[in-house]
Amino acid sequence: MLVELLKDLVAIDSSTKEGANKAVDYCSRWLTDQGLPVSLIENNGYKMLVCEIGTGDKTLIFNGHVDVVSGKPDQFIPVVEEGKLYGRGAADMKAGVAAMMCAISELQHKDLGLKIQLQIVSDEETGGFNCSGYLANQGYLGEFVICSEPTQLGIALQAKGMLQADIEITGIPSHGSRPWEGINAIEKAYDVYQKIRSLPFTEEKTEFYASPSINLAKIRAGEVYNKVPDKCMMSFDIRYLPTQDKDEIIRQIEEITDGTVIEKMFSQPVNTRVDDPYITMLRPVIQKHTKNEAAIFGQHGSADTVYFAALGIPAIEFGPSGANWHGDGEYVELESISTYQKMLIDFAHEFLKTRLC
Repeated sequence: MLVELLKDLVAIDSSTKEGANKAVDYCSRWLTDQGLPVSLIENNGYKMLVCEIGTGDKTLIFNGHVDVVSGKPDQFIPVVEEGKLYGRGAADMKAGVAAMMCAISELQHKDLGLKIQLQIVSDEETGGFNCSGYLANQGYLGEFVICSEPTQLGIALQAKGMLQADIEITGIPSHGSRPWEGINAIEKAYDVYQKIRSLPFTEEKTEFYASPSINLAKIRAGEVYNKVPDKCMMSFDIRYLPTQDKDEIIRQIEEITDGTVIEKMFSQPVNTRVDDPYITMLRPVIQKHTKNEAAIFGQHGSADTVYFAALGIPAIEFGPSGANWHGDGEYVELESISTYQKMLIDFAHEFLKTRLC
């Protein structure tokens, strides 16, 4: 049942809003057919569903997205070879979603003394504002959140914060044949870029990260060949450490330039503690099924965990094994999906057994 469900999901081209909504509708029908209660929700044209089982004072949240990045037509034809299922979204993250769906179906008749809430969303790849962000703000919350991103069955309990900003640099125009009479905004901007790369925040590191990252994503300047440009706009994507502060990074940048720093978008980092009681509870479950110590690490990118972490809820990325997501040859290892489903079920059984403060 699990593999067939995954094949059906991969076959849906959910790289557009319409396709992602179609995938949510499919999940809704599948869950309903299993006798599960489903609430379909729509926000700004994006569909999501919430399926909740059980009763109790505590809620465990399973969160997954069915939207994917664009792919070639043949990537939406699932292929199984040598224990791997290939296709767009196979790893990121329809395998995790399928395992969560099968797990909650199996758990629906168990008296666990807690609620389990499955959230399936359609806009994680474009920021998650309309679905997971909306659900969190509407009070669809719990004590612990698992987002089933592909983590090779390890626990990604941290994620870098994201700061996207523009810096507008001003120079002085002059004739292209007499550049010494002007100030070239592009050259000035390049100097600013080099200084940013040496700012104090770039030298910091943590247990899981060697440094933050700085991506000079776009640069816009110049009009014609024979004019010294007087304006240059640089656009940055900065992924900062969970221990760092976004406003302090902006302050440091403003100190080394007379340009205008324009904050475009940011998301807070995820900083779930290694000694969080739910992490302590999950680690032996992973070891039981893999015979290895659970890998603990931090993600360089971010996922929908950010919306729950921002509200003080411990959240992790934890999902099956695969590779090449967002690229050609994306695949998930089939054995890891069934193992992951068993881990979710075992963790649900263990959820209330440890005394939590």
